[in-house]
Amino acid sequence: MFQYFDRIQKIVREVEQVEKEGICKAIDLLAAASLNGDGVYIFGASHAGILSEELYYRAGGMMTINPIFGRELMLDQSPITVTSKMERLEGYGMALASKVNFEKGDVLILHSVSGRNPVTIDLALSAKEKGVTIIALTNMKYSEQVSSRHSSGKKLYEVADVVLDNHGDIGDACCEIEGIEQKVGPSSTVVGALILNTIIVEVTRKLIKSGIDYPPIFYSANLDGGDQLNQELFKKYEKVIHYRL
Repeated sequence: MFQYFDRIQKIVREVEQVEKEGICKAIDLLAAASLNGDGVYIFGASHAGILSEELYYRAGGMMTINPIFGRELMLDQSPITVTSKMERLEGYGMALASKVNFEKGDVLILHSVSGRNPVTIDLALSAKEKGVTIIALTNMKYSEQVSSRHSSGKKLYEVADVVLDNHGDIGDACCEIEGIEQKVGPSSTVVGALILNTIIVEVTRKLIKSGIDYPPIFYSANLDGGDQLNQELFKKYEKVIHYRL
């Protein structure tokens, strides 16, 4: 009945079938990081950063996911075009990386649909120098059609250890409407959130099977006792949580 519903369902089926191996690799990496006491980070610029917020400080989410936020990339900027300029500014990603105490064995999830802009590539290269494993969530069809804006000539998927393809259309919007040339309805946020939450669910399952009685999953603060349980878990995992409650 609704074109967007149909298109998203088709993309989701493709992702489930084609990206299973990559998703499983990501699950293993995050589970190992949790068991070994390594850090897990996530970053995205502008709208790609919505997925950083999706995994951060959320009931049912992992409290050991550490977001990297760049103030100049947030969507409350005015004029909003500042965010586009900043994600294209080579060196800014290195400045963001310098504020993070990356260590060998850590995992960094980077979300960029086109995978071409310097801020995300800088972060990937800076983190890799310190032995961090990079998981890229991107759109391969889109990325392969555009040139890199980074001086290395590389795109995100080329510097990542694990690549997860969101299977969206070039340009991200996915619905054609008669009478307008531009497609409507971006798919990357919906599909990306599905991929990442799938990973979190399965990481939690692996941790339970590994003998972890209390995995680092946030309880809802709006349920009685939730705040106290979260504080107890925060203390248990504080060595790999790099933000404050």
